[in-house]
Amino acid sequence: MFGFFTLLAILVACLGLFGLASFTTAQRTKEIGIRKVLGASVGSIVQLLYREFAVLMLVAFVIATPLSWYAVTRWLQGYAFHTDLSWWLFVIPFLLVLLIAWLTVSFQSVKAALMNPVKSLRSE
Repeated sequence: MFGFFTLLAILVACLGLFGLASFTTAQRTKEIGIRKVLGASVGSIVQLLYREFAVLMLVAFVIATPLSWYAVTRWLQGYAFHTDLSWWLFVIPFLLVLLIAWLTVSFQSVKAALMNPVKSLRSE
């Protein structure tokens, strides 16, 4: 039951991230078109769009890690037999979240990077 709701929460978060990525690419269509005309590769455009999301996730990780470490440590102190928290218990989930976000954002970013720049510049 917990696994089902976890997957449901991840799906809802990915849908929100996908919506934010599509909104961002729609707002920056003209910029992407100009970069394409000036010779930018698909990889550089995808990297440009993904960097914004990666920075936001890094800031969230830096804020959430000490708070969650403190809360979980205090919670575990209430038990007679408790374990210490390792660094990898925070880093591996963060890397998995980055991978899921990259997969979610990359679809929209590659679509925007492969778009014909003439169409995006003509739209205004």
